[in-house]
Amino acid sequence: MAKLGDKSFHTGTVKKTISIKASKDRVWRKISDIAGLPTWVVDVKKTVYLSKKRRGIGAIRLITFEDDSQIEEHIVAWQNGESFTYIATEGLPLRAYVATISVKAKPKKTAELTWKSYFNSKKMSEKEFADFLAFMGSFYEASLVNLKILLER
Repeated sequence: MAKLGDKSFHTGTVKKTISIKASKDRVWRKISDIAGLPTWVVDVKKTVYLSKKRRGIGAIRLITFEDDSQIEEHIVAWQNGESFTYIATEGLPLRAYVATISVKAKPKKTAELTWKSYFNSKKMSEKEFADFLAFMGSFYEASLVNLKILLER
């Protein structure tokens, strides 16, 4: 049986959904600008492309946060107007991070946006991983609220 302080690998998921009073196309235009994160993602100072490609599979971005930490992300799946999936290759206490952001049209000119992720940690305690998942959930929620406010203006 694992002791409380034992460090091991953990797996988890985070999924957050928000309704936005804007057309699906308008929401897609905003989220598919993969270097446009500073306008809505919490604590992002800047995002730059590391690839010539700006959209679709193979596009790569480097995100710099307010604390100067950086995360490199690669787009690995792209369904135009629907969703994209990215992986983080550098910058997180994880062995694996895969996230998908998708948008669906809803009645009354509303769009539903879902951001869901799969995580596999580097060695950490259960509490460290639980805290990390809670942090990511709050981070997604706050970012989605920013996006909603931005698009409903």
